[in-house]
Amino acid sequence: MDAHRLLMKLWKSLVALVMGFFILNVAFMVAAVGTSSVARRWLGTWLPDGYTFGWYQTAWKEFQLDSVLWVTIEVVAAVVFLSILIGVPAAYALARRDFRGKNLLMGLFLLPLMIPPITYGIPLATVMYQAHIAGTIFGVILANMIPAVPFMILVMTPFIEQIDANLEAAARVFGANTFKLFWHVLLPLLAPGILAASLLVLVRTIGMFELTFLTAGPDSQTLVVALYYAVFAAGVRAPQSVDAMAMVYMAVTLAWLLIALQFVNPTQLVSRVKEHPKTA
Repeated sequence: MDAHRLLMKLWKSLVALVMGFFILNVAFMVAAVGTSSVARRWLGTWLPDGYTFGWYQTAWKEFQLDSVLWVTIEVVAAVVFLSILIGVPAAYALARRDFRGKNLLMGLFLLPLMIPPITYGIPLATVMYQAHIAGTIFGVILANMIPAVPFMILVMTPFIEQIDANLEAAARVFGANTFKLFWHVLLPLLAPGILAASLLVLVRTIGMFELTFLTAGPDSQTLVVALYYAVFAAGVRAPQSVDAMAMVYMAVTLAWLLIALQFVNPTQLVSRVKEHPKTA
């Protein structure tokens, strides 16, 4: 018994040590990038010679962040809207209907989330370029919808399963048609779930590099792709301006992630509460 307790303490200590090491590494990297983004000069010393926010202005002009941010907003808004439009009815059908091949269909929805995007992104981009869709904002939106719609379905299905089906039956009895049923009964109950799923899809789309990189053109780059080109494009650039751009991307993503966590419980995404009717 004492040996078991000792092993458990050692295991907990090891887990805490690994997590602490990981957190410290991330914190040091963020601190280094953040410090570099406001450093006048930083060569071979522990701290910069001085501090300035001028690199953010330089990055804004040099990388045309105004147009990049506008493209990012357009892509994200379209992907979120279309994911809701397609994903919510599909999730409702999967939550309320039992049919042959349902498990297989759920497995197919999981594939774009389990497989690395680069795996199906290359053949997808090839087809889209042949169809003259890639290189446009529409192509970027279409590519990002492939993982976004299944994600919306998988997040919304548990929310819908937790709604008592008797409420819908009662609304039907009192003469509610499909539109009134959805607008007055389902929508108020599903609103928190739709909001949570939308915010998570938003964060995923902002951070989706592979599919956007493969299908974006010069005028349809989102922030994450523009950051990649800023780092690896030819020419001499001050590292401080690249770090400033990285901080802008990090701040935007972190802000939306924190907002999303205010509306969704991560454990709810994997819980599937399903009440079976009691038999008399």
